[in-house]
Amino acid sequence: MNKSKEKSQRRETRHRRIRARVAGSASRPRLCIFKSNRAFYAQIIDDTRGNTLAAGTDSKSLLESAKKAGIKNVVFDRGGFNYTGRVREFADEVRKGGLEF
Repeated sequence: MNKSKEKSQRRETRHRRIRARVAGSASRPRLCIFKSNRAFYAQIIDDTRGNTLAAGTDSKSLLESAKKAGIKNVVFDRGGFNYTGRVREFADEVRKGGLEF
């Protein structure tokens, strides 16, 4: 097995483990992230209805769409990524922008 495939499988395993404990509701939806080498994606999801309430490719666009939807509290789902680097930076920016988690 090549190294990149093994790395992505380990991330998916961590993600499944996190998702077993983290779920979003209507009052406190889930802030889910995904990062690739080129881009960063974030969604705010209500898992009880299965709806995406807000989405963005950076913290500013996500905060704008969350404000339109009236979302203030979320549960953070780091998507199996380690809480360092761009993930931590994004979380700090979103907190400074007004979302609480």
